[in-house]
Amino acid sequence: MISQTEENYLKALFALTSTKGEASVNELSKLLDIKMPTVNGMMKRLSEKDFVIYESYKPLKLTEKGKKEASLIIRKHRLTEMYLVEKMGFGWEEVHDIAEQIEHIKSPAFFEKMDEILGFPEVDPHGSPIPDVNGKLKLKEFIKLSDCKSGDVVKFMAVRPSSEELLKFLNSRQLILGSVITIKSVELFDKSMSVSYSGDGTEVLSSMVCEKLLVEHISK
Repeated sequence: MISQTEENYLKALFALTSTKGEASVNELSKLLDIKMPTVNGMMKRLSEKDFVIYESYKPLKLTEKGKKEASLIIRKHRLTEMYLVEKMGFGWEEVHDIAEQIEHIKSPAFFEKMDEILGFPEVDPHGSPIPDVNGKLKLKEFIKLSDCKSGDVVKFMAVRPSSEELLKFLNSRQLILGSVITIKSVELFDKSMSVSYSGDGTEVLSSMVCEKLLVEHISK
């Protein structure tokens, strides 16, 4: 049986290794805000369970078993977030901490029923993909709003990474997933964007916000 603490380590390591396939103990220590000797001890334990490839002074890697276990934890988290939003009326900015608790429930049937009730969604409320029952993750290629140019028309598909503060900001601007965004202009000095997406009004989004909004082109 894998513990809740072990699950949190695997999920964090999965996030760190999702792009380059490996991460350092120092990176994991900073992400979890846990001292490096403690992290090293946990990596040894997870290595003994065949979840992690761990060697002193070498980058950490998840084994295939570790990737699947981490992906299934993420599946539970994202399904829970979707259920809280779609069926219980929570805002997308409210669900992360609740899902952090529910993701550790060990009953597969509980989450299978949740998936069924939701109609087998492919993404969570923030646009992140939900792994399937086998832990397979279908990644879709999106671009950052910050990489677009004046005149582009795009569809808002995901927030990554999201935070409660950012989601509240988007709420205040009534900018939701699925919004069609027209880029009116890009400020040369600070890369902020003037955009429109509802009615005739124009909003200015900072480069920091634009970096976190993932979109797909509708037209150019």
